[in-house]
Amino acid sequence: MDRRLFLGGSIAALAAGGPLLAQAGGARAGKADAALHALMDAFWEEELELMPETATQFALDTGRHAGTRSRLNDYSADGRARWVASRKDRLARMAAIPEADLSAPWRTNRQVVAYAYEQALDGGTRYRFGEPGVGYAPYSPYVVSQLTGAYASVPDFLRSVHPVRTPADAEAYLARLAAFAGALDANTATLRADAAAGVLAPDFALDAALAQMKALRAPAPVANGLTTGLTERTGAARLPGDWSGRAAAIVRDRIYPALDRQIAALAAVRPQARSEPGIWAIPDGDAYYAGALAFQTTTTLTPDAVHRLGLEQVAALDAQLDPLLRAQGLSQGSVGARLTALSRRPDQLYPNTDAGRAALLAALEGQVVAIRAKMPRVFATLPSAPVEIVRVPPEIQDGAPNGYATNPALDGSRPGRFYINLKDTAEWPKFTLPTLTYHEALPGHQWEGAIALASTDTPILRRAGMGFAAYGEGWGLYAEQLADELGAYAADPIGRIGFLQSLKFRAVRLVVDTGMHAKRWSRTKATDYMVETTGFARGRAQREIDRYAVWPGQACSYKVGHTEWVRLRETARARAGGGFDIKAFHDVLRQGSMPMVVLAREIDARFPAR
Repeated sequence: MDRRLFLGGSIAALAAGGPLLAQAGGARAGKADAALHALMDAFWEEELELMPETATQFALDTGRHAGTRSRLNDYSADGRARWVASRKDRLARMAAIPEADLSAPWRTNRQVVAYAYEQALDGGTRYRFGEPGVGYAPYSPYVVSQLTGAYASVPDFLRSVHPVRTPADAEAYLARLAAFAGALDANTATLRADAAAGVLAPDFALDAALAQMKALRAPAPVANGLTTGLTERTGAARLPGDWSGRAAAIVRDRIYPALDRQIAALAAVRPQARSEPGIWAIPDGDAYYAGALAFQTTTTLTPDAVHRLGLEQVAALDAQLDPLLRAQGLSQGSVGARLTALSRRPDQLYPNTDAGRAALLAALEGQVVAIRAKMPRVFATLPSAPVEIVRVPPEIQDGAPNGYATNPALDGSRPGRFYINLKDTAEWPKFTLPTLTYHEALPGHQWEGAIALASTDTPILRRAGMGFAAYGEGWGLYAEQLADELGAYAADPIGRIGFLQSLKFRAVRLVVDTGMHAKRWSRTKATDYMVETTGFARGRAQREIDRYAVWPGQACSYKVGHTEWVRLRETARARAGGGFDIKAFHDVLRQGSMPMVVLAREIDARFPAR
């Protein structure tokens, strides 16, 4: 499972809905439209073969793609080069279809795909280090960290995504288990090469990665989750065979030696690691951050502009929070200090026990049910996509984000999920939870993805294979705001404090991300600022800061995207006057994730100036 699917993209099940082209005035696709559609479908088929884990993620590893179920992505430097080269090749093939010959919807499709491939090609050519073509490539600079590397992603993928229903599924699992050793060695080779070039994650990130690798290496092979993940599911499916013995042998003979090699390599380069969290410290780091910021926000904002935006929005949100906190009897100290005090109130805490975690998850599920009933008021397209809310697996919770989402299988065999890190329930006071539900589930990521997948005239390459962080995460924050506008907090003033705290947290991200990567803030300064301004528990804030250190610019996508979603809605409202239809505005989701600059053009076309 790719734990970065919380950055957006299509993460929900198929939903019913009318064709996109009908919304565009009933125009029939001409020859150029049909040619581009066929080409993009070909790109998607190529992508499934290039990235076999994606094929399994969407349950498309069947039929002509059945062979992908036994393979992992290519984690080598050569694999990264092939991924970059594929973008160059596809751009050249797409250039043969003149944009002027396309209808308006297909011009949009072309612009979105070209934007994604051009950014990947530009960054991937200029910067020849970091993760291969997954997640935030080419702007995920560290092949191994507490959040990146096959050691973390492959076990999670095998446990959470790879199906085990038939003997063939189990054999494919074993094939992937054997391939995991090669993925580890490929990462180890790239780690050494990148370190020699001066690109190495900060020391605290490497220390966390080492701890997680050693935890993966510690159990007896038969007791390792890689083994039990197969034996438990073959047992549940009543599949005969010595699955435990065969898996344990692969773990013992292939995976553990590869892990030992990676642990040794990481320990060897650890003395070279810096303590500074900022990407500025790597060669050409300032230019890299500017590129990463543009990649993540799909805007041309400079680091200084993003930093100022964050400071301005933190101040504005403090002004809204102050009277609400006073109404709760919290009038002394800064807004951040008062949020900390509210977070520690016994009535706001679940016990840090299995029973407490179960009660917390049950509360989230109830919030999904309640908000779903409000969706017809503001959406014309109403998907019925189920959502599962689950705990981050304890074995990876130390390095995992505080929350993230995963997409469902397109055939409905696996629902969309959102994961919450419950290492310490004190990090999730009750008043902070509703807005998390609205962001990750409804009307946030799961809902957004379901509506995108409703439009069968949008190519599958875009619906399932292409996401933009500012669009998706900006929508997630907009969804939090929309829930407030729908009255979610009408009888819950403390919950509204949680909503505003959430917005403030994302504004703080603008400050600390640019602070670390452009203004040379230390890890301690960034963490202190987050704790003091948001009121978050220090452990939660520390994990956030450490995440931003290894994914530069990504944390800025949320509030930049949210600001643009709100600006575009209010522009549309002003143009339409009393005839503004919010359902029509929200139906832009049917066109799928896109860069914010393209989204602005789409809204202009739907709500033209008078």
